[in-house]
Amino acid sequence: MGVTEDLADELARDVIKAIEVTGDEDLVADIQKVLGAGSQTAEEAFLTSVRVRRANIKARAYLIEKLKKFKDEKEAQKTSGD
Repeated sequence: MGVTEDLADELARDVIKAIEVTGDEDLVADIQKVLGAGSQTAEEAFLTSVRVRRANIKARAYLIEKLKKFKDEKEAQKTSGD
């Protein structure tokens, strides 16, 4: 990635962590305004990174839940088959 994308992605990671700690979902919009005032390109890269990272977090959580359910079902089958 280029400098803009790298910096925006690093900021997106930090903002997502801050949201997890504070619960303040407005942080994304607040940072977006600050970035947009200085660089529309940085703002767009930041928002893209936030969306991609959040989608990835949701997808990983879904995958983990599916695998847990599969494992639990297999264990139940073993237990009922004994």
